[in-house]
Amino acid sequence: MACVTLQHPKYRLLLVVLFLGSASWTFAQQYDPPNSDEEFQRQYKERITKDRLHGIYIPKNLNDALDQLDKLTSAESKSLFLSIPEDSVCLVMHNRLGQWMIVNWSFYEGSRLSNYLRSAGITYPDDMADFLTLAFHRHLHKKPVEIRELATAFREKRKAAWKEDMKEGELLKEEVRKRPRPDSLQPASAPTKSSEKMAPKGGG
Repeated sequence: MACVTLQHPKYRLLLVVLFLGSASWTFAQQYDPPNSDEEFQRQYKERITKDRLHGIYIPKNLNDALDQLDKLTSAESKSLFLSIPEDSVCLVMHNRLGQWMIVNWSFYEGSRLSNYLRSAGITYPDDMADFLTLAFHRHLHKKPVEIRELATAFREKRKAAWKEDMKEGELLKEEVRKRPRPDSLQPASAPTKSSEKMAPKGGG
């Protein structure tokens, strides 16, 4: 089955209804990063203890996150969200719902939810957002949401992507090594008497 993209009219409309027409989905103020690693670590340790950041409630675990998404999403939006196939929901919703969670639940800067997800083995903010999107989709479909199973799947997917990147990097290095540097090419030398004698004469 072909992968569903954001260009499909049905999903363009879905995005408008879900996240542009709902007052509940607003973005937090922009994060001002610290000037040093030490300051980042200090702020991180402080942030992961708080239940609110920038005035926004931060869920403490998966069940709490699903409850919050349930409260913030209208019945109509849930119906449209449910119409997206499971194998496409992360792709379709990443730049809307996914980005909302990354920003508002502070996945880059650190929050008690991101710290919880990191402890489960999901370490990349994009993966955290996709994980919660998929979990919410399964939750609404009354399917079991097994955090260990999903976390393992996301880790394996990330590991496979990393290996592919490494493989492509090695192939690129090999290609570069095979290519002679322009300044290493020597000009052709003038033919010597012996080479002239060895050269075949034209004709039969």
